Amino acid sequence: MTTLRSTPPNIQPIAQDRLTKWLKPRLMAQLDDFRGGRITLIEGNQCHHLGQQGPLQVTVVIRHSRAWKRLAFGGTVGAAESYMDGDWDADDLVALVRLFAANLEQVNTKMENGSARFARWLLGAAYRLQRNSLSGSKRNIAAHYDIGNDLFSTFLDRHHWMYSSAVFPYPEASLEEASTYKLDLMLEKLDVQPEHHLLEIGTGWGGLAIHAAKTRGCRVTTTTISDEQHAHTAQRIREEGLEDRITLLKQDYRELTGRYDRLISVEMIEAVGHQYLDTYLNKLDSLLTDDGQAMLQAITIRDQRFEEAKRDMDFIKRYIFPGGFLPSHHAMLTSVMRKTSLNIVALDEIGPHYARTLREWRHRFEASLEQVRTLGYDERFIRMWRYYLCYCEGGFIERSIGTCHLLLAKPAAKPIPLTGAL
Repeated sequence: MTTLRSTPPNIQPIAQDRLTKWLKPRLMAQLDDFRGGRITLIEGNQCHHLGQQGPLQVTVVIRHSRAWKRLAFGGTVGAAESYMDGDWDADDLVALVRLFAANLEQVNTKMENGSARFARWLLGAAYRLQRNSLSGSKRNIAAHYDIGNDLFSTFLDRHHWMYSSAVFPYPEASLEEASTYKLDLMLEKLDVQPEHHLLEIGTGWGGLAIHAAKTRGCRVTTTTISDEQHAHTAQRIREEGLEDRITLLKQDYRELTGRYDRLISVEMIEAVGHQYLDTYLNKLDSLLTDDGQAMLQAITIRDQRFEEAKRDMDFIKRYIFPGGFLPSHHAMLTSVMRKTSLNIVALDEIGPHYARTLREWRHRFEASLEQVRTLGYDERFIRMWRYYLCYCEGGFIERSIGTCHLLLAKPAAKPIPLTGAL
């Protein structure tokens, strides 16, 4: 939880103007209709209890009255920006996100209408300019992954630097144990053997490639278009003495050639853009040998929300992953069936594990704030990153979003012994 401070961070409260006085009761009435929990809203010497009794209880302190305008005219993106600027605080930001996710239909019909809807349309137009062409993908990836390896080191697991959902084999498992277990689970499902050549699309910081080479004895080719990740991974490969086993590329997936026995791609599909989903899956198909197999880990959105979400600009697309999108199960499976020769072997949901992973990241990030500030990141960035981690954690808990392992195989592939269990 976040400790609520009695004084605002560098922001002084101002008197409410007429527009704010008109907007505030209308927005409060919308919040009062929320089901599943209660919001205790504190502003100055006023205290309001909104919503219903339920498991989710959160206290929100308004530190600047402009928060109401930003919510009214900017919707949920405006609320996020308002938080980033210190206009309001919450003692349990994850619980607040969960309340909004649990009341998503009401949020979309009441809070995201009028001027807020127009603002979202403008942001959506900007999002459509972030297409993941060859040059666009490079810019979009750099905007997130090249902000500094030292930042990611403050919260990722110490062993592999996995920036993706772990899988916790038992409740008390550490993040390091869960990251290793996830890697072993995926490689086992994919049936990676010493004689195989494994292609990884989306290197990250090299954790999977190094682990596969060391534990499975296979050759690995891995590619990233992030300069920071490439430099870090190259150093790790040299330190591990694996230059003869791992080939590190800096190529877009569309530029890859050759054929591989096995292919793995962990939370990379979200970066291709919905316009290129068919291109991506068709390319994966072309890179496999006749008996090859592929394993994807993908963050997904509910099928019912896919069409709306792919056109929309939310906080994540605006501030965290420009050009990103979340596929749905239906979108991925339909594309596989229409654009590839691949058989769909298995689809396993691991979403609850992502909520736990994000919680671990958040706790480590909060414990490292002094180091984060020393690295040069200001308070607005820190609040943005905190909001991002809480936003995603709440979404996974409420199942607004999920994560799956999708196993695909060429028609001539032999049956895979699936001995691992979630």
